[in-house]
Amino acid sequence: MRYVQLRAFHYVAVCGGFSRAAEALCLTQPAISDQVRKLEEEYDVILFNRHKKQVSLTSAGQRLLEISHRMFEVEKQALELLSESRALRAESLRVVADSAHHMLHILGRFRERYPDVGMVVSAGNSEEVIAQLYDYEAEIGILGEMPKGRDFETIKLSSTPLIAFTNTEHPLSKRKKITLAELCDQFLVLRERGSKTRQSVEAAAQARGLKLKPAIEAEGREAVREIVATSGGVGVVSSAEFGQDPRLVPIRLSDCELLMDEALVCLRERAGGKVIRAFFETAREVAAAG
Repeated sequence: MRYVQLRAFHYVAVCGGFSRAAEALCLTQPAISDQVRKLEEEYDVILFNRHKKQVSLTSAGQRLLEISHRMFEVEKQALELLSESRALRAESLRVVADSAHHMLHILGRFRERYPDVGMVVSAGNSEEVIAQLYDYEAEIGILGEMPKGRDFETIKLSSTPLIAFTNTEHPLSKRKKITLAELCDQFLVLRERGSKTRQSVEAAAQARGLKLKPAIEAEGREAVREIVATSGGVGVVSSAEFGQDPRLVPIRLSDCELLMDEALVCLRERAGGKVIRAFFETAREVAAAG
């Protein structure tokens, strides 16, 4: 196996096609195709399903991609180490967050220090955050739990209670608190499955023999907020993410304290990357300052 063959395979896989891989590597498409074909022939394996102009990974290709991700990440870190004296520039950082609110203070400090680093911030629930990190679709994740296992480098950002909320016209809007049993009897507007907020409330209800059944499932926190604000019902959110919307009223859970831990995470194998390391150092400084 030659380096150029594995590199060709890796770029076809991550770029989604032979033409895009050729552009990324500044090579011709026939050259990329030839390198991948020779790799497949040498080891008598099919790495891509080819259908017209579309390509997709076979199971063998998917397993090889997991390895090549690690290989080229290490190569990137080696290059960064050798050029350590250079400033961070022409770099980019992809962040996927279950709530960008928890990283705003870090983001501001980071941008002051490294104004040339491009950033892309996308949204996703906790399951989607983890999946994008494993798939190398993002370098940094913000999620509502401290992930288990040794795969991740983590920093705890905050720990805040979950609260219920409704609009100002709802009968519960005059209440300061509500029990978990009362919450279960409401017209509930909850996030999609995979949301850590929803999982926490469902687990607490199940532990007490209660059934938590959403009347409406909404994709994302903002969708839940808008439905509750305009159509009624009761939602659940971290108190840190409640905000200042005058249409909404917070209601404390009186008989249980459900805490939401927000964590900054990255794959441990990628933690040595220059831009990732810089972001984590900034986050640690901000967290230490309180």
